[in-house]
Amino acid sequence: MKCPFCNHENTRVIDSRPAEDNNSIRRRRVCDECGKRFTTYEKIETIPLIIIKKDNNREAYDRAKIEAGVLRACHKRPVSAAQITSLVDSVENEIFSMEDKEIPSQVIGELLMNKLKDLDPVAYVRFASVYREFKDVNTFVDELKSILKEKK
Repeated sequence: MKCPFCNHENTRVIDSRPAEDNNSIRRRRVCDECGKRFTTYEKIETIPLIIIKKDNNREAYDRAKIEAGVLRACHKRPVSAAQITSLVDSVENEIFSMEDKEIPSQVIGELLMNKLKDLDPVAYVRFASVYREFKDVNTFVDELKSILKEKK
């Protein structure tokens, strides 16, 4: 494992334990060259998952894209990094438990929106406005009204 600080190739594991989700191993490492410490996570390699986009193009599943979308939606909201990681982990577990080799992006979008709705309503509306491609203010207002009806 290369050191992320100095790119030296010799690092040692100094601590290893199950991560919070019990689906991965957390390893604490130290670089033999610069002495800095860093953490890595080891996960089981799963079957490559293909995402079917709205335009029917296919691309490999990329967790970073989901994280980026959720981070944008939660920008300047009272949502911790741990909550975001937990939400993405939860969606990812649901996706992989489907055991399909190809999944439409709409399925992932709906899973994310359902979880964001419970986590933070503002983040949900932000995500929905991009995901559902709101064309005008009326569409936006309609979505807000549906959220308010559900709260009652």
